[in-house]
Amino acid sequence: MTRLPYRRIAAHLKRGGLIAYPTESCYGLGCDPDNRVAVLRLLKLKQRMQRKGLIVIASDYRQIAAYLQPLSAVQQQMLRDAGAAAITYLMPVKKTVPRWLRGEHDTLAVRLTVHPVARQLCRGVKSALVSTSANLSGMRPAKTYAQCQRLFGNQVWVLPGCVGERKMPSRILAWADGRIIR
Repeated sequence: MTRLPYRRIAAHLKRGGLIAYPTESCYGLGCDPDNRVAVLRLLKLKQRMQRKGLIVIASDYRQIAAYLQPLSAVQQQMLRDAGAAAITYLMPVKKTVPRWLRGEHDTLAVRLTVHPVARQLCRGVKSALVSTSANLSGMRPAKTYAQCQRLFGNQVWVLPGCVGERKMPSRILAWADGRIIR
């Protein structure tokens, strides 16, 4: 695995920059989830409606704890186990979580990623990341570095790496009752 320049990537994200990076089934398009300007730029670039909300990925629970209602140790373990199966949960959030992340919902979509590049990226920049598929809304997600380069040009810093072997995007389940959303 290529060693990425995590300090440079973290500084790029803090300045509101966008990145594309490999995930479990496709390239993800991401930014700093706390940077409103970056999130709105990402939504505009992707042509995605804000009301839908976004997924936030992290390498561990500590990176997403500030967004969520507190979880017990057992619930945290459930979340870790779900990440290994590429399951994203719609989870109850603190009142401080902005609409630009959660859209029209009272929940936030979160996943503890186990994809080696995405997980190391979150660790390296010491932050959770917005993670939506690298595509224009309604189109097929990019699966390669070259596809991301063609799609986004210099608007996005495309990171090298290979997507995982999953054919479909992560399943999305409701945390409260396990109902399948996607």
